[in-house]
Amino acid sequence: MGAGMGLSRSNDGEARFSAYVEGLTSVIGHADRAKPLRDYCLGLMMPCERKSVEPMAAITAPERTAAQHQSLLHFIGEGRWSDEKVLAKVRGLVLPELKRHGPIEAWIIDDTSFPKKGQHSVGVARQYCGELGKQDNCQVAVTLSIANHDASLPVAYRLYLPKEWASDRKRRRKVGVPDEISFKTKPEIALAQIRWACEAGLPRGAVLMDAGYGVDTDLRTSITALGLSYVAGIQSHTTVWAPGTGPRPPKKWSGHGRPPKLLRRDDKHKPASVKELALALPKRAWRTITWREATGEKLSSRFARVRVRVAHRDYWLADSRPEEWLLIEWPEGEKEPIKYWLSTLPEDVAFRQLVDIAKLRWRIERDYQELKQEVGLGHFEGRGWRGFHHHATLCIAAYGFLISERETIPPSTDRATRVFPQFAVREGYQPRGSAVAA
Repeated sequence: MGAGMGLSRSNDGEARFSAYVEGLTSVIGHADRAKPLRDYCLGLMMPCERKSVEPMAAITAPERTAAQHQSLLHFIGEGRWSDEKVLAKVRGLVLPELKRHGPIEAWIIDDTSFPKKGQHSVGVARQYCGELGKQDNCQVAVTLSIANHDASLPVAYRLYLPKEWASDRKRRRKVGVPDEISFKTKPEIALAQIRWACEAGLPRGAVLMDAGYGVDTDLRTSITALGLSYVAGIQSHTTVWAPGTGPRPPKKWSGHGRPPKLLRRDDKHKPASVKELALALPKRAWRTITWREATGEKLSSRFARVRVRVAHRDYWLADSRPEEWLLIEWPEGEKEPIKYWLSTLPEDVAFRQLVDIAKLRWRIERDYQELKQEVGLGHFEGRGWRGFHHHATLCIAAYGFLISERETIPPSTDRATRVFPQFAVREGYQPRGSAVAA
């Protein structure tokens, strides 16, 4: 089978890997990039503790480590090949395998963080680091993944560039930030990725996002304008109009000046927070619902759902926003609800399906854990814009291959070690001339 037509189901993992890399080579440009591409992808999947350039050079070319180190370093940090073309080829090769387990059900917006020391790596700033659960020095990348219940695959990946970086010409020039990259908030980056995915014709699914993105009314409105539905996490203080309530209509025109057009509020017409609404619901509104977790394990909790209208600054609107679902999770034993979502899934969507799709967002948590632990997504040690994105692209490529291989690997086995034999490199080996060895 040709490299561009999907992956053969032969019993030889190494042969399938070679065919996969051959497909990527077809879009990488110069022929002399084929070997470093293969070696870099191989290094990302081999069982070494750290997937930065030095140890990968040692494990893929133990007899010529210094030359291999320079080759991989140039390929990943300076190579002028296209991340977009490689990711498109990865989609073409992996999507058929992903869809064999079911249709694409979701587009998942997320970001992933990488703790960093020092101030010189591109985009590093003191900001919220999800990996550490607190504010700290880190890089943050915004991602869009397509998913079903079997797996997810990142299809867009971009470093968030904080304002202090975006406005500093000297720092930008030093790490090679392209001139066309300007400051964008994380929701703005995510929306640009969603628009691109629509234009690229990717198989559609509901857009899933946590509260970090879901609280952005403009983002949700723009997603709806693109013809996509969403399930968006929100915070407990988000205000909505409960069933049977709403703002007052515009004032009657007096006959002088412009006719009033804006909705109004008063003491009898005020929205409520979603927490207030949840606490006021009758006991019969709550149901225990079971869903399937990303690991295949079945979980259950107590949920309620209500049709509401979002109230955020609707006093600047002439018409109320359309109705959508408010989904609330309140596990037994908790003092109050723990999660809230807004969703534009159809009004007739089954309660269980609404919960199942909302919970599918957690698919990305498991898959990013594997991207970091198995293929070293967070191990890049260079400082430049190009290297940061090249490393991520090849991590996604390696992960895509492992997704395709999952049927050949028992769940209890590390994926990469099953596909490839161990390399003859002794434990603790350091390449000659490396900073660590010195």
